[in-house]
Order: sequence, then C-alpha cells, then structure tokens
Amino acid sequence: MGGTPEMLLQALSSAILGLALAWVAVHRLSHRLPARALVLSTGVAGALFGAFLADTALEAGGLAASLLGAVIVCVASLSLLLRPAGRLRRRSATA
Repeated sequence: MGGTPEMLLQALSSAILGLALAWVAVHRLSHRLPARALVLSTGVAGALFGAFLADTALEAGGLAASLLGAVIVCVASLSLLLRPAGRLRRRSATA
C-alpha cells in the first residue's frame, strides 16, 4: 500500500472516473435509469469501493490496478440500476 499522496490520487482518480462513467450512463440510458443524482452517486461510490477492493486484494497493485477495479465495480453497480426497456412485455401465467 502506498503513501498518503498516492492513496489520495487513487481515490480522487477513481471518484472522477466513476462520475464520468455515471454521466455517460445518464446521457445514453436516461430512459432506463432512476433519478440522475442517484445514478451519479452510485457511480462514484461504486468506483471508490472498486478501487479500495482492488488495492486491498492486490496489495500495492498500483494506480492502473485500482482504476481497473474501480471501472469493474462501478459498471456493475450502475447496471443494477437499469430498468427493463419499455417495449418488453411479460406474459401472465394464465395467458
């Protein structure tokens, strides 16, 4: 695990990356996502958690490994917010 400046850089980089990924998701899939504030905060939180997880698992894996972990967990977190597309209809059990 690196020193304090390196950890701060990893956290800040991960938060900015999560915010950017969430912003892209809001603009591309706004019709399938809940409120913008929830999506943006989920993106940042997912990225920070992913960076923490990668840094803990890899023990000083570096900035690239932390950012990869941030992207993976951020995208997974954002995918949990997606609602089904409107044109898909479920059939009832009696039909």
